Amino acid sequence: MRGPSYLGRMRPIDLRSDTVTRPTPAMLEAMLHAEVGDDVFGEDPTVNALEARMAGLFGHEAALLCPSGTQTNQIAINVHTRPGDEVLCEEGAHVYRYEGGGMMANSGCSVRFLPAERGRFTADAVAAAVNDRQAAYLAHSRMVVIENTVNRGGGACWSLGQAAAVREACDALGLSLHLDGARIFNAMVEDGTAPAQWGGIFHSVSVCLSKGLGAPVGSVLIGSAAFIHQARRVRKRLGGGMRQAGLLAAAGLHALDHHVERLRDDHARARRLGAAITQEPWCERVMPTETNIVIYDLQAGLDAKAHTAALGSQGILCLAIGPRQVRMVTHLDVDDAGIDRAIAALQRIKH
Repeated sequence: MRGPSYLGRMRPIDLRSDTVTRPTPAMLEAMLHAEVGDDVFGEDPTVNALEARMAGLFGHEAALLCPSGTQTNQIAINVHTRPGDEVLCEEGAHVYRYEGGGMMANSGCSVRFLPAERGRFTADAVAAAVNDRQAAYLAHSRMVVIENTVNRGGGACWSLGQAAAVREACDALGLSLHLDGARIFNAMVEDGTAPAQWGGIFHSVSVCLSKGLGAPVGSVLIGSAAFIHQARRVRKRLGGGMRQAGLLAAAGLHALDHHVERLRDDHARARRLGAAITQEPWCERVMPTETNIVIYDLQAGLDAKAHTAALGSQGILCLAIGPRQVRMVTHLDVDDAGIDRAIAALQRIKH
């Protein structure tokens, strides 16, 4: 009977992130036939089509294709703020934890952390954190960032009501509100909301095409025409101007047409994975699995890096995101058979 050594020689099941997806044959075909031009001159018709579509979907005037979600977030922060301002976000937010100190380096902003439950904070928390603008010695609280879904919250989803309440507080306090919607389509598929409902709450929106939607590269920043005009200048300054980017935009358009509804499959597979992990004696707890991210804590005394190495030796790739905390992310390159392999490997782990 073929055991773990055989599994290790098979193609790995890569659950490190939904960024590891490869273009499908149909997506590659769409890219191959894309009509292209020079996007820095505004002459790439496929880029223009993607930007217009995304702006229309989210109910805004304009959009801008960028290489990454980090860049769209950093551009938004740069446009909304001035050096010395303060950005309010949750402590685990991607804009703070995973963007290389960008808001400090690129925009000269400090950060105020908001108390949150799995990454979701309240309007009252925003109001309580805003500095007195009459005090010259305090940073000017200028901007709030919401992340949906919440990466380190185990793919937790914000509700429209929660986000709308934060927008109301921002309006009263003179703050800009930005959505880091890296996985916003995962949230919308799960709760049945529409892009325009989310777009109407935020001054700016960042949407990744290269995570659950499966495009190889690209994120789109969405906002008013005046905001995107400024954003385009910042993108150029940061080195994000691209030329025949229609090849990438075609992948994004294909993803919007073919890869949105299938996100439900990723969520179902993540729930299967989470349920199986809950049964293991080495597991202390699994965060509620709402979308495609499974985060679990190991029992006291166990080491997450050793745990992920043991899984890696069986061809299951995942990430240690804390001393005892592990993350797995489902995506279009992992099917039911892949989840079966992952569960079997988890069941073989002995600590």
